[in-house]
Amino acid sequence: MADKFDVIVIGAGPGGYVAAIRAAQLGLKTACVEKWVNKEGKTVHGGTCLNVGCIPSKALLETSHKFVEARDHFAEIGIDAGEPTPNIAKMLEFKDGVIAKNVGGISALFKANGVTALEGTGKVVSSKQVEVTGHDGEVTSYEADNIVIASGSVPVEIPPTPLTEGLIVDSSGALEFDEVPKRLGVIGAGVIGLELGSVWSRLGSDVTVLEAMDSFLPMVDKDVAKEAQKLFKKQGLDIKLGARVTGSEVKDKEVVVKYTDANGEQEQTFDKLIVCVGRRPYTEGVLSDDVGVKLDERGSVFVDDECRTSVPGVYAIGDVVRGPMLAHKASEEGMMVADIIAGHKAEMNYDAIPSVIYTAPEVAWVGMNEQDAKEAGIEVKTGSFPFSANGRALANNAPEGMAKIIADAETDRVLGLHIISQHAGELIAQGVIAMEFGSSAEDLALTCYAHPSTSEAVHEAALAVDGHAIHMANRKKRK
Repeated sequence: MADKFDVIVIGAGPGGYVAAIRAAQLGLKTACVEKWVNKEGKTVHGGTCLNVGCIPSKALLETSHKFVEARDHFAEIGIDAGEPTPNIAKMLEFKDGVIAKNVGGISALFKANGVTALEGTGKVVSSKQVEVTGHDGEVTSYEADNIVIASGSVPVEIPPTPLTEGLIVDSSGALEFDEVPKRLGVIGAGVIGLELGSVWSRLGSDVTVLEAMDSFLPMVDKDVAKEAQKLFKKQGLDIKLGARVTGSEVKDKEVVVKYTDANGEQEQTFDKLIVCVGRRPYTEGVLSDDVGVKLDERGSVFVDDECRTSVPGVYAIGDVVRGPMLAHKASEEGMMVADIIAGHKAEMNYDAIPSVIYTAPEVAWVGMNEQDAKEAGIEVKTGSFPFSANGRALANNAPEGMAKIIADAETDRVLGLHIISQHAGELIAQGVIAMEFGSSAEDLALTCYAHPSTSEAVHEAALAVDGHAIHMANRKKRK
């Protein structure tokens, strides 16, 4: 038996590495196991989010957006820059550089906080024991008083479109195209599909998005989703709803996709196809069959509100458990679990987890949307404000979008905030904080906001809840 630890974390993604650092900061002897190996054969931390997810996709979203701004909008604001051309190799180089900096940062944080980094595949063999199989195949056993499973998730594959290297790819493969595909198909109009479709559409691809559901972004407030669909269509994304993919065939380095919609059987040919139909919890090889940790019907590790599994001393966090598969949710669960293990009181508010789609404009939301609140029997009042009436948004040449607040009609408590705008992912934090502290719409309406700022749109939406918006005509009767 090798060293004994107070805590061993399996997985160094945004849940695992945060849990490990927090535990070490609280005085617990902590190790973190990671099996991810980069192109150079070196173990790297950060998981899917940092290596092939959140961070690299945002790097490409930012560079492609800047390209579109230079091509289509610089002249509007008085900058004559000529005709820009995208350098895909340079963009990928920038993306890889961003990843490398972040990876190096986590490794440095492990050292600074005294976290022992274990390289290899971790497996829970009992409530107090973890086996780590190194990259050379050697197995080492470690003892721990507490174990945290943070093994994350992997993309879902579907039988009609088996992955084919370079042609039919998942979200990871879509970040590695070395040239712009002329015709690009995307299966799934969720967060990942819209983001990746946007990247390559901006760079010149004819993008078709096939979505099996009949509604667009059903988790977003209906008014914001309607605005998003309109803007994405204007940008060139051909989003086909109610399109259920039934098969595919690779012919002469092209992908022929078959699907059905309201008009019957359809067929479309693409140069590349990205499959973005969701992710599933990754538990393969993480748990011994007799360890006693229960999985639910979706294959997630079953946990309580404090992320305890069915086995005492064993916790699970992030994508491998219930709830939204979001990096920040995993990180906060990691913080909570470390605090609990250290003997502190901690809890997480699952009603105030923000979500963001990093398109342009961005779509962000937290809490309930209007349709869900009504279905739950909650009488609501709402306030909306367009960014076309916001001075800073006009000065930024980014007038698209709106902010909408959903409040309880009886108590005025903020139930949700939904935004589509430039930097909506930054603005949504106002709604998160408001909900965390149980604020009312009036609390936001009485708050002094900086001028000029795009945040003022949230202020005006809060004022509009009771018909008191200043910078637009109010439809509601003032109280």
